[in-house]
Amino acid sequence: MAMLSYQGVSDRVASGYMGQHGRASWHEIESALASKPSCPKLQSYWQFHGCRYHKTSSTCAEPDHIARCPLPTHTLRNGRLNQTAYSLHLFIRDIADNDLAGWIEGQLASAAVPADPGRHARMRHALLDPLRYVYGVSDKVLSMALSVLLMAAPKNMGLWAEVGVGMVAIDTLVHNFLVRTGILRRFNADHFYGPACYQPNGCADIIQAVANEIDARQFNSRFPKIFPRFVQHAIWRYCAENGLDVCNGNRINDGARCDNVYCQVRPVCDRTALRKEQ
Repeated sequence: MAMLSYQGVSDRVASGYMGQHGRASWHEIESALASKPSCPKLQSYWQFHGCRYHKTSSTCAEPDHIARCPLPTHTLRNGRLNQTAYSLHLFIRDIADNDLAGWIEGQLASAAVPADPGRHARMRHALLDPLRYVYGVSDKVLSMALSVLLMAAPKNMGLWAEVGVGMVAIDTLVHNFLVRTGILRRFNADHFYGPACYQPNGCADIIQAVANEIDARQFNSRFPKIFPRFVQHAIWRYCAENGLDVCNGNRINDGARCDNVYCQVRPVCDRTALRKEQ
């Protein structure tokens, strides 16, 4: 839930709010559901669809039950996150049979054969496709959360790290970098930020292609040779305000070409005006 909370606002705001108010935990939600709340949407993962809880107005799709509903009792940043927390809990309980690690292992193993060029993509989608229906999550935050989880697995869980290094999170900073530099145009892949970033020939595929040409072991001998997540994170750090703070909307007028003569990628950058491109 911590990772899934980093959407819709800056990382600083999301982190600060969680630091002050905490976040919903598994045990809190488990205890709340054990009391058998009357709301029909809390009975199962499949019934939870369409909750529509709104924090500011204290309204939902089942107003006759909201007074006794445990979902609004968690002090999260907005009502969408309350719904995400319960949707994720119900997914783990009802789909993963209370064993998220076992579910991940099973999904990866089922998609790992045959060992053909599409193997990695199949394993990624074996995780992303079902989890995409958890309320309020996007491909970006799912990829970010899963990458952290998968790469932290023990060495004997080899499929986890193998897939985790290829999970890339395309946010606006990464997408806009690919636009400004002209990389999307060169790949004939112009598109608006959003789901298209993860479709064939989108931002994620381009980063994979770039990663295929870079031996990441030159930066850290413990890295795998091909490390798309590392490439994506390097781009993000080059752009992010709390990273190197070079290529972003605070530094560049979106309606004009970048004029930063000190940028390290300037010699190979098309310096495309972001607004005109879109």
